[in-house]
Amino acid sequence: MPIPLAAGAILRDRYVVRQIIGRGGMGSIYLAEDNRLPGRMCALKEVHIEPDVPEADVEQGRDQFYREASVLARLDHPNLPKVSDFFTESDRDYLVMDYVPGEDLKTLMDRARREGRFIPQNDVLRWAAQLASALEYMHDQDPPVIHRDIKPSNLKVTPSGLLKLVDFGLVKQMAPGEMTVTVIQGRGTAQYTPLEQYGGDSGHTDPRSDIYAFGATLYHVLTNQPPPEAKLRFLNAHTLRSPREINPDISPHVEQAVLWSIALHPDDRPADIAAFRAALQSVDLGTEVAHRIATILAPGRILPTRHDRILASLAAGLFVLALLATLL
Repeated sequence: MPIPLAAGAILRDRYVVRQIIGRGGMGSIYLAEDNRLPGRMCALKEVHIEPDVPEADVEQGRDQFYREASVLARLDHPNLPKVSDFFTESDRDYLVMDYVPGEDLKTLMDRARREGRFIPQNDVLRWAAQLASALEYMHDQDPPVIHRDIKPSNLKVTPSGLLKLVDFGLVKQMAPGEMTVTVIQGRGTAQYTPLEQYGGDSGHTDPRSDIYAFGATLYHVLTNQPPPEAKLRFLNAHTLRSPREINPDISPHVEQAVLWSIALHPDDRPADIAAFRAALQSVDLGTEVAHRIATILAPGRILPTRHDRILASLAAGLFVLALLATLL
């Protein structure tokens, strides 16, 4: 892992690092003060490039970083932190965003689990409405912006109750007729990642991939248990439990909406965020949607489609490769 910056380090003669607030294999996230605007705190997301990466790949990756960071800088929504700057220093790329105070949903969920309770559904739905607003805004951009890493730890609730989608590490910008590209290599967190995202840069993700992660996040926050990984659900569909079986206080229509959103095939999910938002509020999703939800919990009742068979084969292949990698 790259060595993090020390407290007091100054970047671009402007940002004074106060402390590290997150760390991963590709860099760190720092709390910093903007010395041009005393008292303004910001979050610096650092991207470290491995020294053995070919120079051509470094340049290509950096061009991609600047191109897509500029897209993020144009986003302006109350449930998204504002990206105010991006730059390169000492062979590391930096994204400067508003610092968001408060606790993330993972922290709130872990506390509830330790106390033997669930977060109230009304609180979860209030946060879901805010997240839906942010994602609808992102997906409505031209071209659409796909987040690809929605999960409880990337959703913070400020002291005033405002929810913010805080991490843009895997954002993709869709171009007409082209596969999408990534700001930072990665596939997301397993419990919230749809199967189509396991293809990496060669795989095709679209707004329905965010819908899957959104639904998987709601499943986790409502039940204190993450849903099984998508590839494992392909190998054994019965690993997915009904949310109401875990938390009986969940409303039937909310359970149905969540299950609809985490259908394994994109075509079986809500077509867009607006449809998913409506489903979370509706007590009647219609017979067609109800039929799809029934197959999610009891897939053996209906013969698999050609798409199902193709994706199941892909899932099995990925599982075998992962198993071989652990044995070598």
